[in-house]
Amino acid sequence: MTHKTETARHVHRKFIALILAASVAVTGFAAGPARADGEDVAKFIAGLAVLGIIGAAINDHRDDRPRPPHVDPTPRPKPLPPRVRRYDLPSQCLTSLRVRGQSHRIVGLRCLRRTYDYSRDLPKSCYTELRNRDQHRRGYRPTCLRQHGYRLVRG
Repeated sequence: MTHKTETARHVHRKFIALILAASVAVTGFAAGPARADGEDVAKFIAGLAVLGIIGAAINDHRDDRPRPPHVDPTPRPKPLPPRVRRYDLPSQCLTSLRVRGQSHRIVGLRCLRRTYDYSRDLPKSCYTELRNRDQHRRGYRPTCLRQHGYRLVRG
């Protein structure tokens, strides 16, 4: 049972109690001298029954209304806290370089300095330099960085 259902029932009970109290007060004013014969008691009980039936009908009518289904809002991803986010490296810095016929992957140092705030904190043991005839690249080995808890993400 939801909180709204309990609140609605509570309101309906108050409404019915208010009608009953009003009817008792009105019948008290309308009565002449204080006398209670069998016919008056029967009328009073019949009046209470009618009020109860009317209150129940109103309550049932309100319960029959179609209600929109309750839908939980879709969870939205929250940004990672800085202490976790600092281990996310931009994947755009990952490049390949052919050295002696083999392709080597490297996370470029210059790219990291431009796009990654914590480039000076990267592990020194992962640093490498690759040279071929045309190029000289400095950067970090991706497998070593992964072993130290870093990961490449689209940024």
